[in-house]
Amino acid sequence: MTLAITSPAFADGDAIPRTYTCQGDDRSPPLVWTGVPAGAKSLVLIVDDPDAPDPAKPQRVWVHWVLYNLPPDSTGLAEGIAPGALPSGTEDGLNDWGRTGYGGPCPPIGRHRYFHKLYALDARLAGLNAPTKAAVLAAMEGHVIGEAVLMGTYVKAA
Repeated sequence: MTLAITSPAFADGDAIPRTYTCQGDDRSPPLVWTGVPAGAKSLVLIVDDPDAPDPAKPQRVWVHWVLYNLPPDSTGLAEGIAPGALPSGTEDGLNDWGRTGYGGPCPPIGRHRYFHKLYALDARLAGLNAPTKAAVLAAMEGHVIGEAVLMGTYVKAA
């Protein structure tokens, strides 16, 4: 079985419902994953937007959520999950607002794509303290044994 990530709130390639954005309740969408490879010791979830600030002229990738050391036997995250309700052992990294936790889509212009990337690792990540996405990716190097992506879009209503 191949690693897969889905959401009951939106299908791959579809619009992310407003409630999960800055124009709604800004809570994280429910996520479900299956097919975690045998030998996985942890999972990493990174949600980012490669279309910032303008999809016609993207200049950077904006990071919305970084979670690492999710247990490999976890099967997803509940909608609007609070930090204290994360699966045991899960750690938070910093998003591009400079804080931990989820920050929903809030594009300044145009329809942006939001990639929910799930990685299965053959190790737990150690020695990180509220790391950035770049630090988590560097620590993951050589340890990825599976990956899956769910992409949703959002355009801010006027």
